[in-house]
Amino acid sequence: MCGIAGLVDFRPPMQDHTELVTSMANELAWRGPDDLGVWVHQHVGFGVRRLSVIDIHGGRQPMVEHRPDEPPVALAYTGEVFNCPELRAELGARGHRFSTTSDTEVVLRAYLEWGAACAERLLGMFAFAVWDGRTEELLLVRDRFGIYPLHYAEVDGGIVFGSELKALLAHPAVRPEVDLDGLRAIVGFVKAPDHGIFRGTKELLPGTVLRSGRNGSSLHTYWSLPAREHTDDLDTTVATVRELLEDSVRRQIVSDVPLGSFLSGGLDSSAIAALAVRAMRERGDEKLRTFSVDYAGHAETFRPDEVRSTPDYPFVELMAKYLGTEHTRVTLTTDQLMDPQVRSAVLRARDIPTSLGDLDTSLYLLSKAFRQDCTVALTGDAADELFGGYHWFLDPHYRQAESLPWLEFARRMMGKNQMRNTGLLAPDLVKTLDTERFDQDAYHTAVAGVPVLDGESEIDRQMRQMTYLNLTGYLRIILDRKDRIGMAAALEGRVPFTDHRLVEYVFNVPWSMKSFDGREKSLLRAAVRDLLPPSVLYRQKAGYPPTDDPRYAEVLREQTAALIRDDSAPIQPYLDLDTARSYLTDPGGPAGDVVNRFSMEMVLYLNEWLDRYQVRVLT
Repeated sequence: MCGIAGLVDFRPPMQDHTELVTSMANELAWRGPDDLGVWVHQHVGFGVRRLSVIDIHGGRQPMVEHRPDEPPVALAYTGEVFNCPELRAELGARGHRFSTTSDTEVVLRAYLEWGAACAERLLGMFAFAVWDGRTEELLLVRDRFGIYPLHYAEVDGGIVFGSELKALLAHPAVRPEVDLDGLRAIVGFVKAPDHGIFRGTKELLPGTVLRSGRNGSSLHTYWSLPAREHTDDLDTTVATVRELLEDSVRRQIVSDVPLGSFLSGGLDSSAIAALAVRAMRERGDEKLRTFSVDYAGHAETFRPDEVRSTPDYPFVELMAKYLGTEHTRVTLTTDQLMDPQVRSAVLRARDIPTSLGDLDTSLYLLSKAFRQDCTVALTGDAADELFGGYHWFLDPHYRQAESLPWLEFARRMMGKNQMRNTGLLAPDLVKTLDTERFDQDAYHTAVAGVPVLDGESEIDRQMRQMTYLNLTGYLRIILDRKDRIGMAAALEGRVPFTDHRLVEYVFNVPWSMKSFDGREKSLLRAAVRDLLPPSVLYRQKAGYPPTDDPRYAEVLREQTAALIRDDSAPIQPYLDLDTARSYLTDPGGPAGDVVNRFSMEMVLYLNEWLDRYQVRVLT
């Protein structure tokens, strides 16, 4: 994995952008602590910060092809392509010669052979930029699910791009200004289709190619979820899911640096770890390293709720022993979670404020501990979206509600899980933001893209739509969190459940097969039945754990109280001070109906964001 950044500038006279491109790339230093590469030529400049994973000595970037009497073709690439052996053989048969064993060179030569259509041949997770000097055109390409981030902004004379927004902000033409749409995306827990939060910036959509030249830019979607008739019976379907998942894991454990796996004791991460252990044994590799998070005193403070019926660690311990992994349990305290340096690191990783608080800081600290022993991490992300693991897949209410299902679920939750985050914002601002309308617009835009299969039953049509919304919406939020926070610790995350061959197959399986045993993720459970002990195989879905330490909420209230007393705080003009004071005086009183941990997390992070990034709010 790497961090990429660059620019194209067609304005005369040509300028030397070396220093600027270097500055943009260095904003991404934690994504690539191993090397810095900069290439500048006439109208273009590329910068790459490299995290060495494959071909540590031979995969330096940017990678440039110089052919006699032709302008150069250059590549700035981040990602992993898991069908490299097949592509390398095919390209070799077509006359290409390789000087490295890196997948970067495979991608460059794939572009030279097939042009932008090369993206369709790549199996993996990636984001890359190609400068084709022959046509004086920039191509930006992103993988099918948006596992790797890529942002851009069109500026006077050309375009700038980068893995993260902070790289764009290093360019003088991109300013830290946020408009209402940007604020709505921040507080609404919705990935706006292509809005990059800061005004003028955009996020390249998954499965998309952007072309940019002297005459402007255009977008092309090279992949989207297809609707196909499923003709396999249940036994064949289960066997096919197992075969595809095994192949995905087998490909994704290839690494020239130490690799481990997150382990929560749930079905998804346990299945990935079990398949990885089997594949590693077949190759004669050492034990798999596994990692989990826990909180000091969590066993005593844990209380079941509508998201988590059981704590993770007993199942983690059972699974690690069952598989024989070398396990690390990262136990965190409230002081660690509230450490100002840790919270600031999370904000810098995210580039925008969120209301997730300890969910983010704990993942960051877990990733840092993971990175001490391993550079690459397998995760179980995307299984819930693909196989129907969330509560809203099984409750008929969510099939009828014209709302993004995770937001509808959040509205109906109680207590610590109620994800209200606008309760401390000024009423006039909340009214102007109108996040309910934003949710509705995002829902209708997403539904318009759902593929249709003629003759499909009503329940299958509804569940196809539900799965589509989750794979194209909620999963983007999950993957973005994984990438930003993991890469803040220079940890590469791999997601075997996002192999597009597996996704295309399971997306088209009828709901009766996906839920044949009357539970969530029936199909996945059947496919890995022989790999897991019954207590893990049949464990009820549990979300990523927050801390239940009462002191955490106390510290949040203390910090919020200090914030509302600080007249110089940049968030002050946007706060409902009366409600804040009422809540802090009596958390169990009327103000508690609109304010909670998520509300306080949001305003604390908003305040730091406004200050650190010197954000100008345009309302």
